[in-house]
Amino acid sequence: MPAPAIEMIDITKIFPGIVANDKVRLSVEKGEIHALLGENGAGKSTLMCILFGLYEPDGGTIKIQGTEVSIRTPNDAAALKIGMVHQHFKLVHNFTVTENIILGRESRDKFGCLDLKTAEKRIALLSETYGFAVDPKARIENITVGMQQRVEILKILYRNADILIFDEPTAALTPQEIDELLIIFRKLKAEGKTIVFITHKLREIKAAADRCTILRRGKTICTVNVADADERELAEKMVGREVNFRIDKKNAVIGAEVLKIENLTVMGGKGVPAVRELSLSVHAGEIFGIAGVAGNGQSELIEAIAGLLPVKSGRIFLKGKDITRLRVRVRNESGIGLVPEDRHKHGLTLDFRIDENFILKNFRKRPYSWFGFFQFPAIAFHAQTLLAEFDIRAGNGVASLAKSLSGGNQQKVVIAREIDLSPDLLIMSQPTRGLDVGAIEYIHRRIVAERDKGRAVLLVSFELDEILALCDRIAAISKGAITGIVSAQDADERKIGAMMGGLTA
Repeated sequence: MPAPAIEMIDITKIFPGIVANDKVRLSVEKGEIHALLGENGAGKSTLMCILFGLYEPDGGTIKIQGTEVSIRTPNDAAALKIGMVHQHFKLVHNFTVTENIILGRESRDKFGCLDLKTAEKRIALLSETYGFAVDPKARIENITVGMQQRVEILKILYRNADILIFDEPTAALTPQEIDELLIIFRKLKAEGKTIVFITHKLREIKAAADRCTILRRGKTICTVNVADADERELAEKMVGREVNFRIDKKNAVIGAEVLKIENLTVMGGKGVPAVRELSLSVHAGEIFGIAGVAGNGQSELIEAIAGLLPVKSGRIFLKGKDITRLRVRVRNESGIGLVPEDRHKHGLTLDFRIDENFILKNFRKRPYSWFGFFQFPAIAFHAQTLLAEFDIRAGNGVASLAKSLSGGNQQKVVIAREIDLSPDLLIMSQPTRGLDVGAIEYIHRRIVAERDKGRAVLLVSFELDEILALCDRIAAISKGAITGIVSAQDADERKIGAMMGGLTA
């Protein structure tokens, strides 16, 4: 038998207050697609960062193609033909595709000048070979998230990588883009590439992976042949208990109107309307879902309600009060909670501690401040309570910086803060993005519990299963306009899908 492409033997990595990897073992065969599955904070990203040279292990051995190696930097990894696509892309937004791909590997002509034309030709050839359809001259800021991910893949293929690591590759993609990525995986495998990808999405593992290694709390639990395991079995091995995929909820008790939107128009980034004459209302005691393909105005709608984008025309009412021109802080204090689509841009201050992030919206109030002075015991107690309640895993406890947490635990911090504020209107945009199945189960229960307390919940999700399972009423959005609103009892995937495509109900 040929040697495995990757062997990681008894890998240990310790951070202050936490053992991220505890004698982890991983073996990946050449030319296979291998999934790495585990709860948020299980040590998956840490293990792959060790393989890519971003962290040095505190113990253990790494072998590549049967040879023991020392990987201390990403340059060492690149020399071993290892490349990594990170969960949060490492791209310069005002650079072109070509400039990003060759950054650090710039080609020069015989006069020593930057040779962009030769690089563009090679990138165009790679793009055509793998069916990426990426324009080498396009600027990153002008292309979709799915295209940006393809640029990241081209970046490592440009460097002749044979081992490709993907950290949560589908976390920010639409369902259509996920399907396209899985096709790309299969093309890369056919080319003889070895792929390791981290994911929480069990369907993707079943659709793409040959084998799956499961981590739990920093330890290797097992490696399974994906064809021999079902989703429920994988979920139970991941979280160590039975997972309930069905959401139990009572019939909604609809109350007074909380949010009313009249003929709202919001401009997009390119000077054209992203939201067009949109009207809807959300009542207390209901979960109102918005379903649609990414880029159809959902983000602009949510940001306009929260006060992050100006309104061109139309009005927004909260509990009968016109809030269309109010500042963000006033809207928050009036009873709006927001779990934003982009947790880094609008949800967290990454260089702040967890306890500081928990009080970003109410640090001026008692018991967190008194006559302008912070009350640190009260702040710490509040943070410790939320950490325990939402199972947020942080190596240094409440003193951990937000940027040091895994993506899933960062998402939990945002959700915990917003739910704890008990807003009248709770807006949740992609709330379970990056969460494992155990955490998703818990967050879904909390969303239903908020509804049952009489809150109005506005849910935006690209996961149609999530919309259908949680919502009491569902609106489909297409090109910035609502194409129809149906009750949950009258909704199914085909009907909602047709409305998302522009057909009216």
